[in-house]
Amino acid sequence: MKGLLKIAMFGPQGSGKGTQAEMLAKKYNLGVLSPGEVFRQEIKNQTELGKLADSLINKGQLVPDEIVNKIIVGELSAPKYQNGFILDGYPRNINQLEFLEKNIGLDWAILFTISDEEVQKRLASRRVCPKCGAIYNIINKPPRRDEICDVCGEHLVVRDDDKPEAIAKRLQIYHTETEPILGYYVKEGKLIEVQGVGAIKKIFEDIVMKLEEKTQ
Repeated sequence: MKGLLKIAMFGPQGSGKGTQAEMLAKKYNLGVLSPGEVFRQEIKNQTELGKLADSLINKGQLVPDEIVNKIIVGELSAPKYQNGFILDGYPRNINQLEFLEKNIGLDWAILFTISDEEVQKRLASRRVCPKCGAIYNIINKPPRRDEICDVCGEHLVVRDDDKPEAIAKRLQIYHTETEPILGYYVKEGKLIEVQGVGAIKKIFEDIVMKLEEKTQ
């Protein structure tokens, strides 16, 4: 696959977007940009943006569009995105979609279909290392020692946005604000739909096959 490749991943929190984004990035030499990861780094560093993001995320709310849009444009100017990029968690609503398409544009939108029940089950079992950021799932990707990070030995935690109240709020936002923008990519012939449930390798192979069929 040649040329600049611009992709966005769609699906509710916990649908597997991040895992597949990293795998695709390695295959096609792309940079992955996740506003959520940017905010978590800002929160860790206790910046003003971090403090704002922390207060909103803990309530299951989203950071204002103008802040997110500014971060996206700023981050995409970095050298790591010179071959293209994969957006994970952006755009989330009509305003962000309009900004993205006016200023950058996408080649493909990849949608992970998954039930709310499966999302809730996955996120309830997710654990994160507060020190190094490693992510585990106590059902299908457990640490070697119970609740202890394999990498640095820190005790694992449940992220605030993986708690039941925040999950319910994020799902509601996804259905009401993010799902409606998918119609744009359907109309443009840019939507690639894959199942979000199944073996990680099989889902990855499905994405690659569909991407390469579209670009031939």
